[in-house]
Amino acid sequence: MKLSLNIVELVTAALLVILVLMQNKGVGLSATFGGEGSIYRSKRGVEKGLFVMTIVLASVFVIVGLVQLVIK
Repeated sequence: MKLSLNIVELVTAALLVILVLMQNKGVGLSATFGGEGSIYRSKRGVEKGLFVMTIVLASVFVIVGLVQLVIK
């Protein structure tokens, strides 16, 4: 049980890192120095899907961590 939870948490963490890196908000250092405008726009298509999957994976990561804390 503990081993399977560890594996699930590692896979979730790796996927979460990949999803966060795939999001293109503020691309690179150019956004730090004003390269990107501050125009609000809604997320659509793939960008919205990545955003929702990031939230889902972060929730799964926290829940698995809490379950491991209770089991130990």
